Amino acid sequence: MVFKGTPNRGAIEVNRDFDRVGAKHNAQTSEEDTFYHVTCLPEYLPKAFDVLSDILRPSLREDDFETEKKVIIEEILMYLDSPMSVAYEAVKELHFGGHSLGQSILGTVESITDLQVGKMRSYFARFYSPANIVLAFAGKSDWDQIVALAEEHCGDWIGEDAYRLTPAPHGTGAFQAILRADDNQQTLIAMSDGPPLESDDRYASHLLSTILGDHTGSRLYWNLVDPGFADGAEMGYQDYNQAGVFFTFVSCEPEEAQANLGRVAEVYRQVMADGVTDAELNQAKNKVLARNVLRSERPMGRLTSLGFQWTYRREYLTVEAELDAYSKVTLADIRRVLDSYPLLPQTIVSVGPTTDIHAPE
Repeated sequence: MVFKGTPNRGAIEVNRDFDRVGAKHNAQTSEEDTFYHVTCLPEYLPKAFDVLSDILRPSLREDDFETEKKVIIEEILMYLDSPMSVAYEAVKELHFGGHSLGQSILGTVESITDLQVGKMRSYFARFYSPANIVLAFAGKSDWDQIVALAEEHCGDWIGEDAYRLTPAPHGTGAFQAILRADDNQQTLIAMSDGPPLESDDRYASHLLSTILGDHTGSRLYWNLVDPGFADGAEMGYQDYNQAGVFFTFVSCEPEEAQANLGRVAEVYRQVMADGVTDAELNQAKNKVLARNVLRSERPMGRLTSLGFQWTYRREYLTVEAELDAYSKVTLADIRRVLDSYPLLPQTIVSVGPTTDIHAPE
């Protein structure tokens, strides 16, 4: 809806004015934020900023709203065709219970169908106030120029402080099997609680997930993928506002699904009992440090880190500070995370052609 036009520009003009300066523009939405971004050459920054700031004060016309509802419903149906998407949405809902983190970002066909334009406008007025918007910049320019552009284009924006409750959720540890008889593979996703983004233990948690579930050279890789028990087995750590989770993803032949749940559980039982080794921790640090350095060399990689750190932590985090934080993680830090956030039991969802499957012992 934001890209559908403003009092100053229609949808065609929005795209045309970005194209005139060769700007790439898009947006993405997570469970907790929406990120509008534009990339352009430095000399075209004022013109690109003009369009970006303009669309953040959209017209929100009812005709556009009804059209976009159809687009979103089609997108929901597309995701329902993907076993991984079905499993991901189901495991979040199961793990978080009634907490808002368990709700789908896209919504459901029913919720989109029933949504009225007045409710969306009220939501926009509440949450898209200037007090709830962070402006982040990375690239070849001058911060004083950015501030001057913000004052010029956004200085008359009005709105109240946005407020939302963020109670800390706790995983349910439940199990669900969803039948998709036409699938060829079984898709398994499991979740357990982890440190929230406000905690410095997020660094140890990222390293722990790399040791256990990186797509190459991790414990899950050597125990499930390399022997041929699964074609994919990974673990990831995701930090949220006042919450965090460890995700485990496995895709395999249906007849291996139950045994693979047991193999994953054994890997986690072993690490909770014995911890990790110096060699594993150093290897994980090398991987994570290299990825962060490479990401920071791209303007968009630097931009997202800057923006999200400030949004959630009110912290300007330099690349050097982030690298230093990872480098300082010790075996004792990993031990503390494992003791504070046990990897078992997990909330598990299985999606595929068999429902003859249960939580591992």
